Amino acid sequence: MDYSQISTILLIPLAGTVVGAACVFFQKKEMPQSVRKTLIGFAAGVMVAASVWSLLIPSMEFCNSSGVAKVLPATIGFFLGILFLLCLDHFTPHQHIDSNIPEGPQSRLSKTSKLALAVTIHNIPEGIAVGIALAGAIDESAIMSISGALALALGIAIQNFPEGAIVSMPMRELGNSRKRSFGIGVLSGLVEPIASIITIWFASLVLPVLPYLLAFGAGAMMYVVVEELIPETAQGGHSNLGTIGFAVGFALMMVLDVVLG
Repeated sequence: MDYSQISTILLIPLAGTVVGAACVFFQKKEMPQSVRKTLIGFAAGVMVAASVWSLLIPSMEFCNSSGVAKVLPATIGFFLGILFLLCLDHFTPHQHIDSNIPEGPQSRLSKTSKLALAVTIHNIPEGIAVGIALAGAIDESAIMSISGALALALGIAIQNFPEGAIVSMPMRELGNSRKRSFGIGVLSGLVEPIASIITIWFASLVLPVLPYLLAFGAGAMMYVVVEELIPETAQGGHSNLGTIGFAVGFALMMVLDVVLG
């Protein structure tokens, strides 16, 4: 295994966030709701397709059993991923960009900090997913391949581009400077390679439970989609644009996984 390839794949998702966050330097007015909803829908579509093709299906293919025993690890891992994000969401003070109501435990953090924490929570599952895919590719006996991990990283990088813009531009609208808004956007994405590295280290010790870990990443990403992204596209007008964005993102990630994976 070429470790330069691993390093590159780890940094690809962050690159998408950095490029997206840089859009704040060209921002002249508030991002239109129609564009915002389309981008959020696109990100949701990529995450759902990645959960299915890059994580859940390999999780089931990894098991040599049949019947219920074949899907049981994927089911358990999926629910553990949901539970992990549910707990993280509950115990971390944060606030979503489209909301004026803070969530989690009470704290004296500024609105900017709470918004940044919300996006950081969102990015953790994506880092976990890339880390799990790489852990499977590193072990030659596993069903995952380095090209499959690359496809997942590229898909997440593509959806991180609009996500980076969605983070940095509202930060600018809150009164932060362009450089500070860009920095917040980049820092929110920095958690992804960190989560990936921790996951690789952990997965290398417990490779026998790789099917559970793959499904864990899928469950964590699906929690973000259902709890945050889809509701944001459905609120107010232009919800149809969010649906179109979802379809495009889903199809793009599906093609990437099949062609490269």
